[in-house]
Amino acid sequence: MTPSRAGQGRATVLVIEDSPEVQRYLRLLLELDYYHVEIANNGEEALARIEQGCTPELVLLDMQMPGMDGLQTLQSLRHLQPGLKVIICSAEDHPDTIRQAILLGAQAYLVKPVPRLYLSAAVEGCLARSRSENATCFIRPSRIAERLN
Repeated sequence: MTPSRAGQGRATVLVIEDSPEVQRYLRLLLELDYYHVEIANNGEEALARIEQGCTPELVLLDMQMPGMDGLQTLQSLRHLQPGLKVIICSAEDHPDTIRQAILLGAQAYLVKPVPRLYLSAAVEGCLARSRSENATCFIRPSRIAERLN
C-alpha cells in the first residue's frame, strides 16, 4: 500500500539530483505513489534546505553531482539528521562505491535507470522499516531481470 492509502499521510521525499530529466522522472514516479516530492539540484542545496527546516522522511540521492558528490552529501546528511533514511539512486555501480554508501548509512542502492516497480518497493520498504533496523538492499535491475528469465 502507498502511504496515503495506508492512512499514514503523504511522506515527503527529497530528491537530490542534478539532471532535470531524471528529476522529472523520479518526481512523476513518486507522485504516482502519492508521495510529496521536494527537489534539490545538488548536495549543497539539499543541505541548505534541510538547515532551513525542510524535513523529509526519505532522501533519494544521486552519486555523481557537481560540487559535493553523493558520498560527501550522505556524510553531511547523516551529521545533520542521523536518523534520516537515504536511498542512493545512481548510474554508478562500482562495488567500492556501493560499500562506502552502505557503511555511511544508505538504506538502499538503486542503479539507474530504475523501473517504477523497483523504486516503489525500495521507497515503501525503507519508510516501513523501523529506525533500529539497518537492513540495506542493492538493486541492479538488469541482474534481477536476468534471474527472472
